[in-house]
Amino acid sequence: MTRRSMPCSAQEIGQLFLFEQLTPERLGRLCAEGRVELFEPGLVYTEGQPATSFYVMLEGTVVLSRRVGEDDIEVNRTSEPGVYAGAIQAYLGTRTPQVYSNTLRTTEPTRFFILSADTFAGIMQEWFPMAVHLLEGLFFGVKNVQQAIGQRERLLALGSLSAGLTHELNNPAAAAARATATLRERVAKMYRELVVIAEGSFSRDALAALMEFQERMAERVAKASPLSPLQAADQEDILTEWLESHGIEQSWRMAPTFVQAGLDSESLDRFATMVDDKTLSAAIGWLNSTVETELLIAEIMESTKRISHLVNAAKQYAQLDRAPFRMVDVHELLDSTFVMLAGKIGPQITVVKQYDETLPMIPAYPAELNQVWTNLIDNAIAAMDSVGGAGILTVRTARANDQLLVEIQDTGDGIDAEIRDRIFDPFFTTKPVGAGTGLGLDISWRIITNKHHGSLRVESMPGDTRFQVLLPLAAFRPDLTKEPA
Repeated sequence: MTRRSMPCSAQEIGQLFLFEQLTPERLGRLCAEGRVELFEPGLVYTEGQPATSFYVMLEGTVVLSRRVGEDDIEVNRTSEPGVYAGAIQAYLGTRTPQVYSNTLRTTEPTRFFILSADTFAGIMQEWFPMAVHLLEGLFFGVKNVQQAIGQRERLLALGSLSAGLTHELNNPAAAAARATATLRERVAKMYRELVVIAEGSFSRDALAALMEFQERMAERVAKASPLSPLQAADQEDILTEWLESHGIEQSWRMAPTFVQAGLDSESLDRFATMVDDKTLSAAIGWLNSTVETELLIAEIMESTKRISHLVNAAKQYAQLDRAPFRMVDVHELLDSTFVMLAGKIGPQITVVKQYDETLPMIPAYPAELNQVWTNLIDNAIAAMDSVGGAGILTVRTARANDQLLVEIQDTGDGIDAEIRDRIFDPFFTTKPVGAGTGLGLDISWRIITNKHHGSLRVESMPGDTRFQVLLPLAAFRPDLTKEPA
């Protein structure tokens, strides 16, 4: 950029609101240690570069912008003399990264009064020691509190997720334990009844036929389709009548088991032809134990499959043994979050997933995106809890030009217009004291904007609140220096 030095006037800089209370001696020192330069239209400095200078505009027009993905988003444009930018935190020294937090441009010839970062820091500490101490305390105090409460936010979320996951794991684990205990009894009973059958006058071929029938029944159990309640009741009546007509005790208990396995009266007729009347009762009992054993094995397999699914979802959610930054399937991340939050989603909340399955994988920090989904879904659940705990939670994905859209919609009572602009502010919360830290949305916003170069916005009215996350589809360079909290 073209720029040239110009004379510094203590009278001129003394008229700026930043310096208007300074003595003539201090104004003279500023002119002696600083400089005035005229910048032609163009770039002054770039976001992320080392902050080496403190700029105060004397006249002209400046534009401040922040980088979001591949774009520079304008955040301020002004021609007001005295506005300042650049190394504004130089007085904090090396305790915080001294880089430009934005990009500064001029749109017309613009004069700046400029101090080097070191000179600005020295003058601040010499002239305003109390103010510097107060500013340091405010800056680091807020930062430390924000980090501490952010950590508490994560721990609270982890505790809630752990409780929900424990509850979800307990159900299939308890079912598998019950089925295993019952299975031991059924196997022992099946052995006893098999002994009774073996003591009968059966040829080797007849026993082989019985065993073959048992194997076919096992396969049939595995493939049996569930009947409607009315169909099952009718079939149970038919089998109960068949069992009673053949003198089988406890027919009322055996009939539902046979129906569940897909057996009918014709199957029992074929089985009855393989044994004599003397051993029919024991043979039917043995067949019942066989079917019960297969059903219990199927129940154990289903329970362990459910446990495995939950463990895999937890690993997917936590991104264990995964690279922190990689290509991810957003739908897998959303699904794993729903599994983790299943215990918090009440039976009156209907979850609707409207996924665009044609969306590609995107570059992202998956563990941190899961934190965003957790915060947004948890807030949606809380919003619907406030109106009776019932509603519809809709998660929608779609392509929005060169970005991927994730929209989380709830039918809660909405966000009042007067506070809508504040919901992403640190520590702002509408929840009762102790129920929220006010950092969930702030952390989410910084994860999306700072870490992923995306955007997070909200649209809300009573019965229809939508948080919309936009993430770049194209690869971007991960910034490992930026922390979400």
